[in-house]
Amino acid sequence: MTRKPPTMADVAKAAGVSPMTVSRAFKRDASVSEATRSVILQTAETLGYVFDATASNLRSQRSDFVAVTVPSLNNANFAETVRGLTEGLRPAGLQILLGYTDYDMDEEERLIDQFLRRRPEAIVVTGGRHTPRARRLLEHAGIAVMETWDLPDAPIGHVIGFSNAEAVRSMVDHFVARGLTRLAFIGGDAARDTRGTDRRRGFIAALETYGLDPTRLVDAGTPPISMAEGAAAMALLLQRFPETQAVICVSDLSAFGALTECQRRGIAVPGAMEIAGFGNYDVASVCVPALSTIDPHPRRIGAETARLILSLREMPSPPQTISIAPTLILRGSTS
Repeated sequence: MTRKPPTMADVAKAAGVSPMTVSRAFKRDASVSEATRSVILQTAETLGYVFDATASNLRSQRSDFVAVTVPSLNNANFAETVRGLTEGLRPAGLQILLGYTDYDMDEEERLIDQFLRRRPEAIVVTGGRHTPRARRLLEHAGIAVMETWDLPDAPIGHVIGFSNAEAVRSMVDHFVARGLTRLAFIGGDAARDTRGTDRRRGFIAALETYGLDPTRLVDAGTPPISMAEGAAAMALLLQRFPETQAVICVSDLSAFGALTECQRRGIAVPGAMEIAGFGNYDVASVCVPALSTIDPHPRRIGAETARLILSLREMPSPPQTISIAPTLILRGSTS
């Protein structure tokens, strides 16, 4: 037989206070002393009572959670963004409701629809491109909308991110400044990964600015691109464009795969080939040689997003854009 759960009235009776005092204690209302709160919480713990925040939130018009969509659950960068966001929201008692899109904009649309039905206090999405319906849902959400990891041309609300195209341009500038002109790019030709596509677009635009050939492009597969796919793409690159001097990969994982393929073939890195990645993953700093990369500061993106959400709770403001400048990190895989 299922035992009936204890109620707020049960806690109040056992603690010798009113149900209203119990409710205020759980909401950390200043009108309840710490001594009384301690007694109430201990009584609730003993009885196995769990505070039902739903009814309280309906009265206060606050849900105490922020909805978040990320493209990948095993991507260290997005995990760091969620970590920074969680740490920033925790002091205010806000929790995260996390949705996984698998780089699929239709799935993002479905998640946004489901999340908005639950009336979060804010919604955080990864990237600035969405289906037309998802965009309409966000535009009429009536809550703070945060687009991250991008600087969209037509933002819906608040933006915390960077230009993926400009970030890759900084690596191209580095190679060209050193006299390397036969450059290639691995990855980013899949419609599902809009940020990867932007990096590829930035690579092409940068080479065209220098009057260099921008056609050494190899698609590494469906995102998220694995190390094995990076290795396979490098093999294809060496077959198609053997004259390549340096390659920029859409991520550090694909760059690590490209590096291992060169080592498998006895191609010196650096020397005969230079390789750079994107993301500043742990693998980039511990492989041999260590990979040059671009650090997009994912945890800071999360922290700044949390800071903005909390400030908007106190004082609503017009849409803001917080630009996070990625950092070029040069290591042993480039001379």
